[in-house]
Amino acid sequence: MTLLDKLKTQVLTADGAMGTLLYSYGIDFCYEELNIEKPEIIEKIHQDYIKAGADIIQTNTYGANSIKLARYGMENRVRELNAAAASIAKKAAAPGGQFVLGTIGGIRGIRKSTATNAEILAAVREQAESLLDGSLDGILFETYYDFEELSESVKLLRSMSDLPIIAQVSMHDPGVLQNGLSLNEALHRLEAIGADVVGVNCRLGPYHTIQAFEDVTLPNKAFLSAYPNASLLDVEDGRIVYESEADYFGRAAVLLRNEGVRLIGGCCGTTPKHIEAAKKRLAGLPPLTEKKVKTKKPIFIQEAAPATDVPICEKAKKERTVIVELDTPKTLLTEKFIEGANALYASGIDAVTMADNSLASPRISNMAMGATLKMKHDVRSLVHITCRDRNLIGLQSHLMGLDALGLHDVLAITGDPTKVGDFPGAASVYDVSSLELIQLIKQLNEGISFSGKPLKKKANFSIAAALNPNVRVLDRAVKRMEKKIECGADYFITQPVFTKEKIIELHEATKHLPTPVFIGIMPLTNIRNAEFLHHEVPGIKLSDETLERMRACGDDKEASAKEGVKIAKELVETAAKLFNGLYIITPFLRYDMSIELVNYIKELDAQKESGAMHDLTSN
Repeated sequence: MTLLDKLKTQVLTADGAMGTLLYSYGIDFCYEELNIEKPEIIEKIHQDYIKAGADIIQTNTYGANSIKLARYGMENRVRELNAAAASIAKKAAAPGGQFVLGTIGGIRGIRKSTATNAEILAAVREQAESLLDGSLDGILFETYYDFEELSESVKLLRSMSDLPIIAQVSMHDPGVLQNGLSLNEALHRLEAIGADVVGVNCRLGPYHTIQAFEDVTLPNKAFLSAYPNASLLDVEDGRIVYESEADYFGRAAVLLRNEGVRLIGGCCGTTPKHIEAAKKRLAGLPPLTEKKVKTKKPIFIQEAAPATDVPICEKAKKERTVIVELDTPKTLLTEKFIEGANALYASGIDAVTMADNSLASPRISNMAMGATLKMKHDVRSLVHITCRDRNLIGLQSHLMGLDALGLHDVLAITGDPTKVGDFPGAASVYDVSSLELIQLIKQLNEGISFSGKPLKKKANFSIAAALNPNVRVLDRAVKRMEKKIECGADYFITQPVFTKEKIIELHEATKHLPTPVFIGIMPLTNIRNAEFLHHEVPGIKLSDETLERMRACGDDKEASAKEGVKIAKELVETAAKLFNGLYIITPFLRYDMSIELVNYIKELDAQKESGAMHDLTSN
């Protein structure tokens, strides 16, 4: 009798965690390597689960794909490790006739940049081919947070084999995937593309897993599965632990059966004792064949409050738009910063932009200063957000705070590494890349949390992305721009450009893009400033001519500043002809230099308008 035949009439018990037991043995290296180096350990764990009553065991291959094995330098051993795992599991199951599933684990979490779709599918194909050669009873896809990854993997495997496919998603919050899709909808979609058993595993304990299934209707043909964790995890003396009594897990298994689940196993923290308890509690219980799901009122997500200002990106598509960066203070004295921001805004700029601890040096929070400017001085601000300083929890909290304060103009960037800043020993977080941060902010604009649950109201962010034009191969930078546009970037802000040729080259390279580009112009203050930027700041190079012109000013501060502004004006002349967006970067709170450039931009625009009017009247 096949696995699917048994599931038609029985509730089956699967095994529990493999990694939990190996972790408890003090093993802290690649678990899949044990299939070759210590097969007796893996076989013993399989046998322990079989003795506990498991009807189904799975191969020790959760991370046995080329992408995950590359962490250990074993990406070329995929076939060897998977074949060995299949052999061990089949040997353990042979005496009792238990079913053996070949396990393929998810690769992505929140981060889509972990691997491309093509790379993931190539890895899945290679691993699947190895497992299919082992004459197993089915393939188990487990711990998939990214629904697209799971869907594409199921489609691929279904094109390769008629074996039963068990497809399991993982959730951050009960009943909803991280992309906002309901669990019920996700499982029915997986059934539609060929999965024979659909369900969930990992992350949530029994309580929340049961809660998630309360809203799941029975599939038309497929069966439901659940492999919950033993409990929520805890940390004791630096080690991960799960607090859960085996009998509690057994009672929970019955409640999962009552929700229509027919295949019940365990994930993180579960042991043979948990499986034994589940087996005993489920004994004699037939599978549920009918289920009524209470219709819940849909959660209403309010629309975002209408923007009080025209989005910067929309204005830049039609007319001149100028933003000016002004760094928040490194000290607790804010008077000069406030004075400068007010003066800049009074000069007619569209927004004051504030970096997020640029060069990894701590400054007063740009959220705090942005709120101060908005509420006390009616100055519009554009705040930068780096991936460096906040984990996912902090990023979402920060963005929710910005929305609550009415600060909707943001720049999503990676952020300079901590090694270049004041605290080189500090940790850099980088839970996500700038591309992923853009996607997540767009998700907030749909009223969906990073975890997928509804936020009951849509955010209203206009998202800028960074562009470094000071690279050897500009085409690569443009391709990255295109990826950021796909992720949801509304416009781009460049690092400072110091040659006319680069501005022209950038225009030619980006004129096909639908999103505005703001050209960064930064006036130099003296030769030391120029040489620091040229020699020490990544991504910035000055021309020999510019360095010579600044060097000729010597130690004369006034002459140096004038020459710096003169050079900037020459760059502005070129940029203003080709781009609507101009981004003036204020050096060292010298907002007087920025205001001079803003006024010069106005003069150029006035001259252009006057010339156009003259042409009309003369015709």
